[in-house]
Amino acid sequence: MDSNLHSLSRQLIELRMAHADLDATIDHLSEDGAPPDELLMRRLKKRRLALRDQIAQLENALDPKEPA
Repeated sequence: MDSNLHSLSRQLIELRMAHADLDATIDHLSEDGAPPDELLMRRLKKRRLALRDQIAQLENALDPKEPA
């Protein structure tokens, strides 16, 4: 069980890093001065939202709010 929690914690860290990278990429593309590629921006934002959902699921798995 302990190795499973370690694995989930590691996955959570990796997902948070990927989410932060996407945030930086989206910010950079938005501030670039040239009009951003709308299709690319939609795809990046959709991926960021999916990562946020995965992060929330892992956080709930690691620290459930309700008693078991």
